[in-house]
Amino acid sequence: MTGSGGASVMVSGGAGYIGSHAVKGLLGRGYNVLTYDSLAEGHRQAVLGGDFFQGELASREQLDQAMSTFRPKIVMHFAAHCYVGESVEDPGKYYRNNVSNTLNLLEACRDNGVEGVIFSSTAAVFGNPVSLPIEETHPQAPINPYGETKLIGERMLRDFETAYGLKHTVLRYFNAAGADPEGQLGEDHDPETHLLPLVLKTALGKRDSVQVFGTDYDTRDGSCLRDYVHVTDLAEAHIMALQRLLDGGASDSFNLGNSLGTSVLEVIQTAERITGKKIKHQLCDRRPGDPAVLVADSAKMEKSLGWKPKYQDIEAILTTAWDWMAAHPDGYNKR
Repeated sequence: MTGSGGASVMVSGGAGYIGSHAVKGLLGRGYNVLTYDSLAEGHRQAVLGGDFFQGELASREQLDQAMSTFRPKIVMHFAAHCYVGESVEDPGKYYRNNVSNTLNLLEACRDNGVEGVIFSSTAAVFGNPVSLPIEETHPQAPINPYGETKLIGERMLRDFETAYGLKHTVLRYFNAAGADPEGQLGEDHDPETHLLPLVLKTALGKRDSVQVFGTDYDTRDGSCLRDYVHVTDLAEAHIMALQRLLDGGASDSFNLGNSLGTSVLEVIQTAERITGKKIKHQLCDRRPGDPAVLVADSAKMEKSLGWKPKYQDIEAILTTAWDWMAAHPDGYNKR
């Protein structure tokens, strides 16, 4: 796939984990890219090219300055808080950033001639599944503030299209995982809360152990089942969605996953095989807001855009993550 005539794309949160992989993919396709990031959680080293603007989503002045200078046709919106547990403990933080700041971004898009928004959403908008795998038509009933704030974002997008003609594509992905196969990018959060890097940090000796939240779920081994999708597959999906909007496609929503469930304990066991190290883990009580099983049905994305994950098993996904982390044990701070 090639860039659409060098179309200009602004990527909010482009210095973050998924956003930086999307930026790399966009640059490789010939798009003109502006990364807009506060660097509060992202890494400047993760932005591999294009233009960069350090700014806050809460600042309408900075958004207008970036957009009026760069004139993006499409905005990819990754910048958000995304931890379920934290959202339960500190909901105000999530409503402020994921709702208020997203509203600020959409109003800036409306006023600066942006044609469409590709929105980073989540399986958390569905809540506890009533059927599996989860299709796009599944009822949306979030059980934590993170999912609730993302669902509000989806609704704002629909309303902005009705009122102002701003088109959108919502991509609801399940558990992003892995690292750039070429070794340039990886996952580096502080604090880290995602399972795979926590497991691998334990293997590296950076942590004493990893916690397993819940061992009494109705799953094959009692631990939560999740659908892990490789970060470069997610980046590819965003680029396909971008091209679709540029080609005149209608607004739509898609679920992104591997349609395979892997349990927390299976992740640990697989990581032990890959790293050759015993990974100490603690069995803990369930965590508030965690459904037992989340597995995607991505048939709509495959049928509509031909998207199919290249990394379809947890061993391949974990291997890319381990390769990056072993080469960057301290993340982007030390190479």
